[in-house]
Amino acid sequence: MARYAVVSTHGTEDPTRAALPFVFANGAVEGGHQATIILLGDATLVMKDVIAENITPVGWPVLKEHIATAVKNGIPIHV
Repeated sequence: MARYAVVSTHGTEDPTRAALPFVFANGAVEGGHQATIILLGDATLVMKDVIAENITPVGWPVLKEHIATAVKNGIPIHV
């Protein structure tokens, strides 16, 4: 089992990059690994419900769904 710390600084300016730490961490946990998400700078804003509901990454569901999955998976999210 591997451990991953996923760090992001991207927020509303790049919806796809804003979703990447959540997509990666969810995939890692679902694959039997441990993951932690660390949000810095503009990335901290994506944790606000109104913002997460309005960020739609290219080819994926809205960011709020990825965040909900991360919470369900027990992934620590440091803001």
